[in-house]
Amino acid sequence: MHPGIIFFLVIFGSVLFHIFTPWYWTDIASNWGSMDDTITLTFWVGGGVFVAVCLFMVYCVFKFSYKEDRKAEYKPEDKKLEKILTIATTLGVAALLAPGLIIWNQYISVPKNAIEIDVMAWQWGWQYRLPGEDGKLGTTQVINVNDNNPFGINLDDPYGKDDVMIQTDVINLENNKPVKILLRSVDVLHNWYVPQFRAKMDAVPGIVTYYWFEP
Repeated sequence: MHPGIIFFLVIFGSVLFHIFTPWYWTDIASNWGSMDDTITLTFWVGGGVFVAVCLFMVYCVFKFSYKEDRKAEYKPEDKKLEKILTIATTLGVAALLAPGLIIWNQYISVPKNAIEIDVMAWQWGWQYRLPGEDGKLGTTQVINVNDNNPFGINLDDPYGKDDVMIQTDVINLENNKPVKILLRSVDVLHNWYVPQFRAKMDAVPGIVTYYWFEP
C-alpha cells in the first residue's frame, strides 16, 4: 500500500477516535461551562491545523514521489509563503489565547457574596476551616501555625473565634451559591480537584492560592 494512503488512514482514524471516543469529560456540576467551550475551541483550532498540515504532507507524498526523470528544485526561501504562515500562525495562537485569558479573568474575579472555605492539605488528608455564625473567616498568620492551630488563626481576631474546623475527605456545599476555596499545604504540592466542577488549583507550601466556583 502507498505510504500516502497509510498516512491518510491514520489521520482519518485519529479524527474518528476523538469524535467517538468513550473517554470524555464528566457531566458538569458548576458554573464553569465556559471551560468546556474553551476546550472545544482548542480542539477545533488545533485539530483543524493538525488535519490541514497532515493532509498537506499526504499531498506532498503523492506529488513528489520518486521518479527517474524528476529533478529537485532548489528554493531556499519564499517570502510570500513566510508571510502567509506567520499571519496564519499569529491568528491561530490568538484564537487559542484570547478565550482562555477571558475565562482566566473570570476565574480569579471572586463574587463578593462568595463563601470562603479554607482548605489545608498534607500527606495524606484534608482539613477544612469554615466560617461560623458570623459568616466570615478569621485572619491568619504563618507565625501562629502550630499543632493546635494548623491554619495560624489570629486568636485576637473576633471573626476567628467561631470558625469551624473539620478533618474529613468529604465536604457538603450548598447549591447555587458561589464558594471561594483558599488552598494551603503543609508539605508538598497538592491539588483540590473535582472534575465535575471544571476548576482546579495547586495547594503550594508557604502561600495561599485560591479559586472559586458555584456548585
